[in-house]
Amino acid sequence: MALNIVWIAFFLIAFAIALIKLVFFGDVEIFKKLADGIFDSAKSSVMDVALPLAGTMVFFLGLMNIAEKAGAIRFLARYLNPFMKRIFPEVPDGHPAMGQMVMNFSANMLGLDNAATPFGLKAMESLQSLNPDKDKATNAQIMFLVLHTSGLTLIPLSIIAYRISTNSAQPAAIFIPCVLGTLMTTLASIVVVGIWQRLRWDMVLIGGLLGTIAAIGLMMFYVNSLDAAQKEVFSKVVGNLLLFVLVVLIIVGGVWKKVNVFDAFIEGAKGGFDVVLKIIPYLVGMLVAIRVFRDSGALGYVTDGMAWLIQAMGFNTDFVPALPVAIMKPFSGSGARGMMLDVFKNPALGPDSFPGLAASIFQGSADTTFYIIALYFGSVGIKKVRYAIWAGLIADIIGVIAAVFIAYIFFH
Repeated sequence: MALNIVWIAFFLIAFAIALIKLVFFGDVEIFKKLADGIFDSAKSSVMDVALPLAGTMVFFLGLMNIAEKAGAIRFLARYLNPFMKRIFPEVPDGHPAMGQMVMNFSANMLGLDNAATPFGLKAMESLQSLNPDKDKATNAQIMFLVLHTSGLTLIPLSIIAYRISTNSAQPAAIFIPCVLGTLMTTLASIVVVGIWQRLRWDMVLIGGLLGTIAAIGLMMFYVNSLDAAQKEVFSKVVGNLLLFVLVVLIIVGGVWKKVNVFDAFIEGAKGGFDVVLKIIPYLVGMLVAIRVFRDSGALGYVTDGMAWLIQAMGFNTDFVPALPVAIMKPFSGSGARGMMLDVFKNPALGPDSFPGLAASIFQGSADTTFYIIALYFGSVGIKKVRYAIWAGLIADIIGVIAAVFIAYIFFH
């Protein structure tokens, strides 16, 4: 119901704004722009999003099948069960979804989006097998999705790479702020959804969260001790190295457990195209609506209104040029990335300006909530998303507020 209302609202708001622009301001090109945007985004949803995802899905679902047959997924599920069981109490002990979710979170933390998506879609499929009402999201599916939209990342590879490409003098300066920002969003996700689902906040759950925070803190302390050149090398090498190590470990583990690895790979890979075909309608519907909402100027009005409100309240507005990145991120990752690059390439700003640094933190502090809801719930045919949208957006808002404070603490 909530997703249906949001989808309708995007089109109606865009139409109303476009009509006002035509009637009162004589903008005769506005409806052509919206129509062109519909065709362009419908095409790019398939050609630039779904089809490139197909190859990744095929490969990593094949690897996932090897890992399942070798017992790696069961091992992860059993090893992390005490902590995961507190967050996902509806999932039975040792269920494959536990291990699949861990693999998804791990890939996300390493900044490996291409690997995280297949693992996440497989986890959502496993959670759907436990769902008694196939049209309505369960508590476990909502918790998993909102945690995924928090985008916990330990190594913000792509952001550092974009800063390097725009000639930043300190491309890795945002490493710790980005990690802190995404950590705050993740903790907010657990708390917001946990309160709604009435999780049991015992010492295992609290201890697990504190242990995760401590481990992240130690890693940040280590990376912060490196010089600028070493940080750059670390950011470029570690995530991709660990990805390849994971691939090799799964294959070697399959051989060790006497799995026919190539046959297992082919068996799992065949499901990749089926998943992509399922999600295409959901992706096209949501991405077209977001594009229309943006092209009408509605998103710009939201940004301008928030900037005016911040200034009227007497707060420092130095971060406001980066605010469009934060507002766009829940709707479109590519749109937010484009706005971040606009800040980087602006001669009056640049990647090392305060707005440039703030834009980097905004980009790394959360994920694309509406896109992920359409992708993950669409892959298993869920139509009733319940409180998933508002829970994800509340966590995003908390993450943005935290990112503003972090930017001022580190760079102002």
